[in-house]
Amino acid sequence: MIRFGIGYDVHKLAPNRKLILGGVEIEHTLGLEAHSDGDVLIHAIIDALLGAATLGDIGQHFPMTAEFKDVSSVELLKKTRELIAAKGYSIGNVDSIIVAQRPKLAPHILPMRERLAQVLNVELDAVSVKAKTEEGLGFTGTEQGIAAYAVASLER
Repeated sequence: MIRFGIGYDVHKLAPNRKLILGGVEIEHTLGLEAHSDGDVLIHAIIDALLGAATLGDIGQHFPMTAEFKDVSSVELLKKTRELIAAKGYSIGNVDSIIVAQRPKLAPHILPMRERLAQVLNVELDAVSVKAKTEEGLGFTGTEQGIAAYAVASLER
């Protein structure tokens, strides 16, 4: 049996925060404002995985409590992988898109894919990360925030 899930996340850009995407710290003047480290890519992937397994969403498993304040999203993804496995699923693949006007993400795509594949315990070929700009349109195009979308497949 193969199941699919979709995920989405968005966070505001803010000063005095690190920019972390796909578990990789990226040099930029702004970072993402959030209760955790704000990694929108990992958050979207978590929601896609949880959705495919009918396990709810990221907020149900990792609420905005002291336990998860400033937590690394990589740790949340590891816990999600364990939840998926406990339900008898293995990860087939993940396909994702980051929407950001700046910084340019092309040089960071491979390191993000490598990090995600490592954390998910899948082959590099099972993780796709793409980056798009909004050509100056909308909140991402005016550099107010960054968004991410993901689709995941699970196999049993």
